[in-house]
Amino acid sequence: MGEKIIGRKSEVLLLKQLIASPKAEFVAIYGRRRIGKTYLVKNVYAGHTSFEFTGTQNATLKNQLFKFFEKIKTFFGETPNAKPPSTWYEAFQVLKTGLAKKTDQKQVVFFDELPWIATPKSNFLEELAYFWNDWAAYQPQLVIVVCGSAAAWMLQKVVNGKGGLHNRLTQRINLKPFTLAETQQYLESLGVRWDHYQTLQFYMAVGGVPAYLQGVRPGTTVAQTIDRLFFTPEGMMRGEFDNLYASLFLSYQNHVEVIRALAGKWSGLTRQDIVAHTKIQDGGGLTVLLNELEAASFIMRFPLYKKGVKGGVYRLTDEYSLFYLKFVEGKPLLGKNEWLKQSGQDSYKIWSGYAFENICLKHNEAIKMALGITGIHTETTTYLHKGESTGDGFQIDLLIDRADRAINLCEIKFYGDNYPLTDAYADALRQRREKFRQLTRTKKQLFNTLITTYPVKHSPASIGQIDQVITMDSLFKYDSFY
Repeated sequence: MGEKIIGRKSEVLLLKQLIASPKAEFVAIYGRRRIGKTYLVKNVYAGHTSFEFTGTQNATLKNQLFKFFEKIKTFFGETPNAKPPSTWYEAFQVLKTGLAKKTDQKQVVFFDELPWIATPKSNFLEELAYFWNDWAAYQPQLVIVVCGSAAAWMLQKVVNGKGGLHNRLTQRINLKPFTLAETQQYLESLGVRWDHYQTLQFYMAVGGVPAYLQGVRPGTTVAQTIDRLFFTPEGMMRGEFDNLYASLFLSYQNHVEVIRALAGKWSGLTRQDIVAHTKIQDGGGLTVLLNELEAASFIMRFPLYKKGVKGGVYRLTDEYSLFYLKFVEGKPLLGKNEWLKQSGQDSYKIWSGYAFENICLKHNEAIKMALGITGIHTETTTYLHKGESTGDGFQIDLLIDRADRAINLCEIKFYGDNYPLTDAYADALRQRREKFRQLTRTKKQLFNTLITTYPVKHSPASIGQIDQVITMDSLFKYDSFY
């Protein structure tokens, strides 16, 4: 049996359904590195794996085939073949012979780090496609799983491949970072007993990447942990950025250029803005790049209210990248308690506000559950009014347009205590609501909704100006982004 899996309920359910499927299944799992793809497969399919092979980075074709042959002997015993295969066609024939010995039970074949196996001129993908099309697709007991951390490669060559694997996948899983709820569960499994506010603070710095969360030690605070991981010479998160994008994307320099542009514009950038800020030409190449960044959970595209499918803004929603570019890159090591010092500065307050906004945007299903509208069809968008020469433009980062003729205008505020809702601020929200009504000419009911960390502390005149208040506790009550 495998180890206990934290979260991943929908992914675990899908993988288990494939075991019960009456037909052959072919599934691709992709996502950013260190997100837990291999761990998921090994533990869900513990006891079902009939063959498993992991690619070796920068290995020769001869070396890969030798290791493949050794794995064949490990899983199936000695074979009539005295020598390792010299081509992937021969290798798959040996695999087929081994799998054919047991056809009365479900068999999982797992290829991990696929981009390292399917190197140029190796013909691995062509022979994998032939293996599936010629034989494996007709074996109802068979489940083939392919996995890789190079998200762009997996998308181009497998998920959206135009060769022999075109439309051959029966399932695909884009493995996302943990939600806040899953993060809390995972930290507790490590013996870390943080409250919601502490967990939220750490999530704002590293996100829900399991490998990053493993850096937390029981009995330490968030400030101590961030200091150790980011602001010491040996901190494991200090050098992560340099390797992260290179491991995921070919020609990753353009990807990083887009990330840097988005990091400098916290309200988000349209596609045209990205072209202007990066000098990357508009066209199919930019579309692929943006899709790859979104598939790897680095950015999110938010539709603009009533602007159709083409209108939208992109935001950098990878917590680690945002934190690194804001506080670490190019900064000297200044000694102990560095994060504690920085957290008292204005730059921290600005960053924390934006980071909390991103987390709320990604946890919009939890927000809808807190509002009691999960059974109502909704459209989640952003509203942007650039204003006139008077400079009276404004933006609503989260707007929930509901089928029951209502719209939630969500204001998001990160604060370390009960939020002090002043008369002036409450009046500003009221005026923004009426301005939105005038500009959009909507006939729907408009609800001013405040999302913050702790409950609101009202002033006498602010009572009644906010229709709903949602605290961070609600964000921990939903364990899926979707």
